[in-house]
Amino acid sequence: MKKHIGLSLLSFSALSLSVLFSSTASAHFPLMTCWFEGDKVACEAGYSDGSKAIDYDVNMYDYDDNLVAKVTTDKRSIAEFTKPESDFYLVFDAGHENPVEVDVVEISEK
Repeated sequence: MKKHIGLSLLSFSALSLSVLFSSTASAHFPLMTCWFEGDKVACEAGYSDGSKAIDYDVNMYDYDDNLVAKVTTDKRSIAEFTKPESDFYLVFDAGHENPVEVDVVEISEK
């Protein structure tokens, strides 16, 4: 009986580890890079596995958390905004991971 219990625990441990590592290997995280192009703010959204984020919303908020603009990414995963006069931050929320936020102080000319 002891041998059977030991084998079951070993099988359970192996199964648990395989599930843990298989889910970690297939996980991908949302990413967003933004830059200034003259009077525009452009952002490219995507995932850590290199896939694009097409037809996702990218929101622009002022520092009082008011929605200033909402743009949907195009077929290149790019969202373009008119650059506002006030400070802002941008949010890409893919819906299944933590949203990505980019603050205006992190953005530079491309």
